[in-house]
Amino acid sequence: MQPAPVPSTTTRWRCGRCGNLTRFDVVRAVRAREFVHLDLSGEATVEERQVLHDVVESVRCRWCDAEDTVELVARPEAPVAVDDPGTAALP
Repeated sequence: MQPAPVPSTTTRWRCGRCGNLTRFDVVRAVRAREFVHLDLSGEATVEERQVLHDVVESVRCRWCDAEDTVELVARPEAPVAVDDPGTAALP
């Protein structure tokens, strides 16, 4: 099975069938090392977790249930505020 593409700071998932940008079912395989603390009654609490391996196996659109049409697309650029001192003044 080929791992699914994972969004970055410049990309996001989009369903090519229905256009969904916000709701997906993600199946991932995670291998982790955990420090588990057991209290005197035997109740376990994970106090530290180190992810050793994390692979997104599949991404399915929650709206239309399509799996083979989910793709990576560019994220929209953040709008620049008019009173932002880092922007140049318009002529």
